[in-house]
Amino acid sequence: MVRVLPSVRNTTLGFIVCLTLMPTRAAEHVQLLDYRLNEQIVQVPAGKGGRVRLQTTIFRPDGPGPFPLVIINHGKDAGAPSQQARDRFIYMATAFVKRGYAVMVPMRRGFAGSGGRYVEYGCNMTANGLGQASDVRDTLDFARGLPYIDSDRIVIAGQSYGGLATIALGTQNTPGVRGLINFAGGLRDNANRCDWRSELVRAMGTYGGASKLPSLWMYGENDSLFNPELVARMHDAYVRAGGEARLVEYGAFRRDAHGLIGSREGEKIWWKETEQFLISIGMPTRERYAVSPPPSMPKSDFATLDDVDAVPFLREAGRSAYREYLGKLSPRAFALSANGAWCWAEDGEDPDVRALATCEAKGGQRCRLYSVDNNVVWRDDEPKAHSSMILATVDEAAAVKGGGSVGGSATDGK
Repeated sequence: MVRVLPSVRNTTLGFIVCLTLMPTRAAEHVQLLDYRLNEQIVQVPAGKGGRVRLQTTIFRPDGPGPFPLVIINHGKDAGAPSQQARDRFIYMATAFVKRGYAVMVPMRRGFAGSGGRYVEYGCNMTANGLGQASDVRDTLDFARGLPYIDSDRIVIAGQSYGGLATIALGTQNTPGVRGLINFAGGLRDNANRCDWRSELVRAMGTYGGASKLPSLWMYGENDSLFNPELVARMHDAYVRAGGEARLVEYGAFRRDAHGLIGSREGEKIWWKETEQFLISIGMPTRERYAVSPPPSMPKSDFATLDDVDAVPFLREAGRSAYREYLGKLSPRAFALSANGAWCWAEDGEDPDVRALATCEAKGGQRCRLYSVDNNVVWRDDEPKAHSSMILATVDEAAAVKGGGSVGGSATDGK
């Protein structure tokens, strides 16, 4: 069995558990464009002379605009940045589109489908944040030239490493930007005995001394990377140096608060505080556009959810995994194949897609969904796949991307 655990720098957190039949390789992750949010992918010029292109996802309401804008900045997963999947922050994007915003999610240099090379500065957290902020600034300059963007009503947000980059950006002159939102911002680096905690505090103090914008900081009590004591030190350094930041510590969230904005349930916590902040900087908060619910597979009458013996193809190890799956958080999905391979995914974005992709990558055969959330969706007659999305591309990407967890195996016989 292969268990893929979340990285210490993961953007949205999650698990994938699978039975392994085939040699481990990256799952073929099908990237879908969400028609409900007018999702599109553009290439943003960045770097010296604009020679590098940043793979950037845009969501926006129907109509010509101009729309206020939020730019959401991603974190860093373990492994090579080029293998990191395209971030979408679909739950947060949906919340903002409903309120009339355009949303941009740029993948910075060296990440996912962006060009260029990822550059890091070791334990120098100040330089790391400023280096990543350069690409955010290029995205901002590009966005302000788009005809459907209101160039005077912009908010910059970021999670984890993207939160650090967001706060770093606040040291610059940023026309049209009214405020910054930092969700669990920071960067952890255990290499070479790096005292990354003290370096983060130092960085926040440096940024606070040059800050030009108000900011909202949100951290959870059970954040696996940045505990309340470290958060207090970072915030204190920022404010003492002259930065304007309201810190919200919201208690424990699910298994790890670091994945708040990547969770379907996260909006219940982050929106209330974000709404107050947006009002304070003159940004809109009222819902103006209807967004239909995402497509879902219909419930079948094949079996009850807790009937473990009814699940086809599985041997005893697979049935034990299905019992484990029944205790997982929603959203969740369980996939399997005729050769006994299985995989479950929990929380985060698109657990059904992640479970299927990882099941097929590990098992070497086509997989189908058996359960989604609290429903059995398996049908013996196997109707055509239910989908109202638009197929865009096929990427090689880590199946854990999208947050949550994934578990599975390649064959129960292994």
